[in-house]
Amino acid sequence: MGFLKWVLAFSTLCTFLATPILSDSLLNKQQLANISANFLNSAKSPDLFDWMVKIRRTIHENPELGFEEFETSKIIRNELDKMRISYKYPVAVTGVVGFIGTGKPPFVALRADMDALPIQEEVEWEHKSKIPGKMHSCGHDAHVAMLLGAAKILQEQRDDLQGTILLVFQPAEEGGGGAKKMLESGILDNVDAIFGLHISAIHPIGTVTASSGPIMASSGFFEAVIKGKGGHAAIPQHTIDPILAASNIIVSLQQLVSREADPLDSQVVTVAKFKGGGAFNVIPDSVTIGGTFRALSKEGFSQLKQRIAEVITRQAAVQRCNATVDFDTKNRPFYPVTVNNKALHEHFQNVAGQMLGIDKIIENKPTMDAEDFSFFAEAFPGYFYLLGMVDETKGVFVLGHSPFYRVNEDALPYGVALHASLVTTYLLEHQLKSATRDQSVHDEL
Repeated sequence: MGFLKWVLAFSTLCTFLATPILSDSLLNKQQLANISANFLNSAKSPDLFDWMVKIRRTIHENPELGFEEFETSKIIRNELDKMRISYKYPVAVTGVVGFIGTGKPPFVALRADMDALPIQEEVEWEHKSKIPGKMHSCGHDAHVAMLLGAAKILQEQRDDLQGTILLVFQPAEEGGGGAKKMLESGILDNVDAIFGLHISAIHPIGTVTASSGPIMASSGFFEAVIKGKGGHAAIPQHTIDPILAASNIIVSLQQLVSREADPLDSQVVTVAKFKGGGAFNVIPDSVTIGGTFRALSKEGFSQLKQRIAEVITRQAAVQRCNATVDFDTKNRPFYPVTVNNKALHEHFQNVAGQMLGIDKIIENKPTMDAEDFSFFAEAFPGYFYLLGMVDETKGVFVLGHSPFYRVNEDALPYGVALHASLVTTYLLEHQLKSATRDQSVHDEL
């Protein structure tokens, strides 16, 4: 009898005998600990670890940008084929969704993003990116390796699963909104819950960072073209200076947060792009500015969008210029606020607490970063957490989106074990609740 089947049989008996349970969980501490220990031991096996490292390094050497992950997707499909895991491809251009279990409800999903960034790698090591100007500088290569590792050990338990686990390999997290396109495909319509993680260059290895409620901001991009009338710098009276207009616009945009936003509703407006002119003594005809805006509430985000457009067009008019504003939602969709489901938070604390120790769960404060996992969590209950990888004996780990970013591969087994434990215990809990309901009906009869 597989260990999951044994746990279910034992748990069902204990439930009917009113064994003490862990908060709302129908699995007690010992059962959760046994499941977590089994998965962690499996994830730490040398064969599995070496296999994951090889996959991760292969992907790292061959980074692909959003919706271009054809070779990455091919690697994933080849490994799923070897494991005899069925899958759907293509989903959202390059995405893959695998299936483990009965093919019937409940459906619980695990997600890994797989796109790289347009950054030139500066880390000198044996498996440095082979593609000039492209790099896995946010850990998505590790995310793919961990989900494949979880798939391998979950497939070994497939006969004990009463439900279906979806393996969501998602393209284009870095601004392309790949999660949104996967939802639009309809393949995730019946999902009951989804879990995702991101490897962290801040927190120690063996720890996780998590909380319920809003954890990351909604975000959007804007670009504006301010048109004036160019001319010689010596005779500004014959020009309409778009540089001056753009400068006033930028200052006014900063006042949206300082003067109009509720101080308790975190918001950010950043202008990071300014292009105009090519000579020291010539006023250009136009200037282009662009940036990002973020908020931790839907209302705050909507207000910012409206006011950004108003400030740019009206401030340009004050300076006798014309301005057009483009939010480019077709290519860069707005990301919603990432909100962790409360019930899934309790489930995560139970599982991670038994695996790592409750002291290894760090409370996560909301940040103004954005994650397109938010699309999933908006469509159905979702839970996103950070997986620590910092080991001071291995030097300094820098934050993502840096050319000096690197991954501590020793963290991979923890991600695998958490992936596997979270979804299997989710399905076990569902079975036990169904069994309890059936028993209650029987008692009534």
